[in-house]
Amino acid sequence: MGQISLFLGIHIHQNAQGYFLSQAHYAAKMLKDAGFLDCKLASTPSTPTLKAHSDNSQLFNNPSLYRRLAGSLQYLTITRPDIAFATNKVCQHMQSPTIQDYDNLTRVLRYIKGTISFGLPIKTGELHLHTYTDADWASDHMDRKSTTGFCSFLRPNLVSWSIKKQPTVAKSSTEAEYRSLAAATSDVVWLRRLVSELHTEQQSPTTIHCDNISAIALAKNPVFHARTKHIEIDYQFIRQHIHTGNILLQHTSSKDQVADILTKSFNTARFQELRSKLTIQNQND
Repeated sequence: MGQISLFLGIHIHQNAQGYFLSQAHYAAKMLKDAGFLDCKLASTPSTPTLKAHSDNSQLFNNPSLYRRLAGSLQYLTITRPDIAFATNKVCQHMQSPTIQDYDNLTRVLRYIKGTISFGLPIKTGELHLHTYTDADWASDHMDRKSTTGFCSFLRPNLVSWSIKKQPTVAKSSTEAEYRSLAAATSDVVWLRRLVSELHTEQQSPTTIHCDNISAIALAKNPVFHARTKHIEIDYQFIRQHIHTGNILLQHTSSKDQVADILTKSFNTARFQELRSKLTIQNQND
């Protein structure tokens, strides 16, 4: 059938290093449909001072447009995980979007306009799996639930990522980080089985980088006490996979925590630094 060039709206460009996955045409069509082809550019998809959703805000007068654009942004995250956090926030308010929610959505569109040629490179290299995990404790001002984010690399390629609001309220930052660690462990176990089926079996444990010392200590400490009994399933799940050699926990500094970009907003300089570590880049770079 020849070289692949287009699959489900994703353009695959072959180069000397490997492949480059892009949804530039899909993004351009979305911007045109939304009337944002000539909009003012934004340097980030969201800002640390971005206003939160409020039930007291005036409702947006075209919720169907909001839902359509939010759904399009979700599909765009296939090759643009740099907008995953902002898109997740936008998609949490599809039922009754407010004018403020729409303003937050248009911020993402303005960022996409300025980075429309960005995408995800796939390069040749060592096939060693490693993961970064992070959580933003009580980040939702409405219900105080935390945000989980993790990303996995099959060195040097980003192959899996996720951002989710945690289903229950965490009582501490350690608990929020530990739940995020459990979610990342589940993904790692699945990825290890997948790459094994592709004849790339991982001979050594998969390193999971976490920036919370307390969460790592909890995973390694065989003592179980009252303060952690409510997360017993996550506790036992992680310990089991440490014991069987599937994962290895390693502390990383907050400065080097790549998964930060999936759990919170940053200023332009820090966002661009994390985006680069996430391997998202311009096709022409």
